[in-house]
Amino acid sequence: MAAVSYVNATCLYPGNPIPAVDSLNLDINEGEFMVLVGPSGSGKSTALRMLAGLEDVTSGEIHIGGKDVSHTQPKDRDIAMVFQNYALYPHMSVAENMGFALKLKGVPKAERQEKVLEAARLLDLESYLDRKPKALSGGQRQRVAMGRAIVREPSVFLMDEPLSNLDAKLRVETRANIAALQSRLGTTTIYVTHDQVEAMTMGHRVAVLKDGLLQQCDAPRNLYERPSNAFVAGFIGSPAMNLRTATLVPGGAQLGNIVLPLKQSVSDAAHAAGVDSITLGVRPESFSVAPDGGGLKLEVKLVEELGADAYVYGSLPGDGAADKHFIVRFDGRVPPRIGEVLGLDVRSAEEHAFHAETGERLG
Repeated sequence: MAAVSYVNATCLYPGNPIPAVDSLNLDINEGEFMVLVGPSGSGKSTALRMLAGLEDVTSGEIHIGGKDVSHTQPKDRDIAMVFQNYALYPHMSVAENMGFALKLKGVPKAERQEKVLEAARLLDLESYLDRKPKALSGGQRQRVAMGRAIVREPSVFLMDEPLSNLDAKLRVETRANIAALQSRLGTTTIYVTHDQVEAMTMGHRVAVLKDGLLQQCDAPRNLYERPSNAFVAGFIGSPAMNLRTATLVPGGAQLGNIVLPLKQSVSDAAHAAGVDSITLGVRPESFSVAPDGGGLKLEVKLVEELGADAYVYGSLPGDGAADKHFIVRFDGRVPPRIGEVLGLDVRSAEEHAFHAETGERLG
């Protein structure tokens, strides 16, 4: 295993003046599971392909194990990549697919078989070694693709949305298996996904990208509890954080029909920035039903019942047609009805505040 570093790494595609990855600085420790996450076009897959040598580094450097590999051939970088589409040879058996890279390297047959069998045990593939890929399910094919990477014993694993072709249940099961396998092997892993739930449940740290720029890199819990800007706040969490532009008034910020008290650090930061409104963020779980029917008024527009929980989508007093629904988590056993007007209390000190123009965190 080896540490990986992006040092002002930039990738500019011919004919496009806007970098796909713009001055990326990111250090990944030995044995770490790092997840790159972001919406489509954020540069996450390009960053991974730059590390693999499949995209040119326009400027800056990429280091693996302390060595600058920016212009090193992919085959000489000691990395193994797991792709979204598995990329298995249809005419070869599972064992042949897993051992093919070792065969190209001239590894003796007995040693190849031993490594393939060891990887098959790790991935529960022993009974499938003689089958062809067409006789396997999607999840089994993905495990074969991972086995092919494992037998090479690389310094770094690169995984580019490897679960996106699986159904929802299998995706949950497989992501747990990948995380457990990485923990057992201890190999440095960089994993790309657009699914923030995958990112939060798998990564030791998560790097959030947008428009080629790194927004924040931190442990999943820290990203959730203290997002550095409004983009990260709205991207991390499912359902997303409620974000509203709120006018600053004596005693706090105007949210719907109530004035929400703000932490002193937020008030001080807003005053220092000279702003009269902020982007106010509140997570769906930060509400409770007001016992006296007072509090924040929410008109229920939609209820999603999920068993233990229910998510209520509604509108606040003063909302316009362009405002997104406000989302509140409820006890799934007693969900409200569409058209009902609820009174809600906001839990103290659970609000987030961001600069309305720059999006940067306040306080």
